Amino acid sequence: MAWWSKKLAEIAFNKTFANPPSSASQCPERDGAFFRLPLLHSLLHFVKRNRRPGNPVQSQVPELTGAQLAAVYNDQRVGGDCYDFVRVGTARVLFILLDVAGRIDDNRQIVSSAQTAFRTMGTKLFAREDINEANAMIDLCLELNRNILRTARRVCSSPAFAGCYNESLGTVSYFNAGHTPGLLRDGRDGRGVIELRATGLPLGLFSHATPDASIVALEPGDALVLVSRGIVEARHRMKEFGLNQVKNHLQGSQTNNAQQICAAILDQVREFTGNRSRDNDLTVLALARDYAVRATTAS
Repeated sequence: MAWWSKKLAEIAFNKTFANPPSSASQCPERDGAFFRLPLLHSLLHFVKRNRRPGNPVQSQVPELTGAQLAAVYNDQRVGGDCYDFVRVGTARVLFILLDVAGRIDDNRQIVSSAQTAFRTMGTKLFAREDINEANAMIDLCLELNRNILRTARRVCSSPAFAGCYNESLGTVSYFNAGHTPGLLRDGRDGRGVIELRATGLPLGLFSHATPDASIVALEPGDALVLVSRGIVEARHRMKEFGLNQVKNHLQGSQTNNAQQICAAILDQVREFTGNRSRDNDLTVLALARDYAVRATTAS
């Protein structure tokens, strides 16, 4: 709360309660505390309306059967990155990595509102077991786009990658709204890393944008990794870190622990930049299927 908000509340409180009357006869309605209470209520309402919006909710990573989810910010957020997870059924979990344009002090309310919409609408759209997941992801994309435009009241470019992981099928239905490509490490036969490119424009640009959705299968040993634009654009002198370095690291890595995948990529970026001050968020999200599932399936 800003200093002037605190001061207004303090003045209103003191005028109302600092010198209470000793008897009812000394407290006529137009002169006493009862007359001043509406002033207090009005000032408190003013303070509430003008205080800084809250931060996005801290996400709890759901436990998965035969797989792992993890996401890590590098230090404190300075921009508009936000990740979230929500379980929407016995075998479905939604996840998202969102990057709202602007600095955190300017976009805090937009990010918070988008996260609330993701949780509320995601739970609603995926409530039934017999839904078409790809269609539900398109509907979720449309709802998030409307929410960002409504909250920002302006054009607000917000790339996002969101997916629905189906634990029973080992599949991910996803949309990539102008985000950095998702990276799918194929653990089956060493075919390398596949890029999951954009299926539509960034959120927050056009009210009638038409998104699309796609689906990929994650076999045991596969890993899906999302990185924010801040990682791709991290610089050392005149050179960017780039998406290829993330791909090369992911392809050469043998670990299938989602938390370790995230941490290793951030360590590589920090080493590249010399851990210098930054002007963008560095965020990694990983979904990895366990190798153990392969052995169970094979037997």
